[in-house]
Amino acid sequence: MPLIPAVPGLADRRMYVFLLLLTLGSGMSFQGWNTLYTNFAVHGAGLSGAENGLVQSIREVPGLLTFGVIPLLLLLREHRLAALAVLVTGVGVMTAGLLPTLWGVVATTLVMSFGFHYFEAVNQSLILQYFDVRTAPLVMGRLRGLAAGGNLVMGALVYVLADLFAFSTLFCIMGAFATVAGAWALTRDPSDPARPAQRRSMVLRRRYWLFYLLTILAGARRQIFTVFSVFLLVEHFGYGVREVALLFIVNNAVNWFLNPLIGRAVNRFGEQHLLTVEYSVLVLVFLGYTVTDSPLVAAFLYVVDHIFFNFAIAIRTFFQKIADPADIAPSMAMSVAINHIAAVVMPVCGGMLWMLDYRIPFYVGAGLAVASLLATQRIGAELRLQGVKPC
Repeated sequence: MPLIPAVPGLADRRMYVFLLLLTLGSGMSFQGWNTLYTNFAVHGAGLSGAENGLVQSIREVPGLLTFGVIPLLLLLREHRLAALAVLVTGVGVMTAGLLPTLWGVVATTLVMSFGFHYFEAVNQSLILQYFDVRTAPLVMGRLRGLAAGGNLVMGALVYVLADLFAFSTLFCIMGAFATVAGAWALTRDPSDPARPAQRRSMVLRRRYWLFYLLTILAGARRQIFTVFSVFLLVEHFGYGVREVALLFIVNNAVNWFLNPLIGRAVNRFGEQHLLTVEYSVLVLVFLGYTVTDSPLVAAFLYVVDHIFFNFAIAIRTFFQKIADPADIAPSMAMSVAINHIAAVVMPVCGGMLWMLDYRIPFYVGAGLAVASLLATQRIGAELRLQGVKPC
């Protein structure tokens, strides 16, 4: 897989490499945190299911506050903010194992989460600004594929080191990747002043309503998967650190291969068709979690879920096709915030429902997938209203 996609212009290639290295650093450190977190929460900090849900809800508060990117852009250029956000992500991960209490976990998680979510908003914005509607999905697919390759390395690293070091040391090693990438990026300037100037105020437009709806449904549904699928594997099926790491290795190996193909599929089949397939499959995946008694089947469902999560790039490329170019930066910041409206509430509510019956959060996830499936059927009509021919 070539590192540089076939896009014209030196500035585009420079921005691609810049975003690639930041994506790798941020993604690898977050993958390390994600691999270690559930076992650390259960065995290191002694968190219950309800406390884990609380931490995960608080973790999403920075995502809800990503509209803070907009005033920050009055002080910092977007590429500087991206670099700083990745640096903060690394610091949060490096300190994660130092405070094995509920509020210690909350504090370090918040630091990591602010960096991770702010980078996510700026990263999406820069991709949509620097690459056209045909190239953007290819770039997103390639970046996700290469990030999965980096995550594959992290999974292998955790697998090898899990029995050699304490949680505090493991988190420090994992966080170093984002810290180094962010520090490097602060010394670079890949920007192109010829690009359209971005609005520095909040943007909410009626014609973007479907994008907002798909985004908030995706956020709620994604939180159920992120919080409770791995928790199910650890608490219900007894997965340890090495088993979770091995699962992530398999998952990232599959996604390393498939993600670039997803970008091409967006161009070939269109957003509506891809998202229809995604949500149809996810209904079955969530229901599968509720009926399986097999740890291998549950792991298989996790991998399938993660594959189809990557189809979400079609929501962003749909927005790119209907958006005013000057709306991209504030809209991406707002979209991450909108994504997390339900995400802040869902984990803590799901944690309480888990205490009644672990299947209930997954039933809710299936219902959200059905709602997303119905909303997706409006994509073609909305594109036509904006004068865009659907694929």
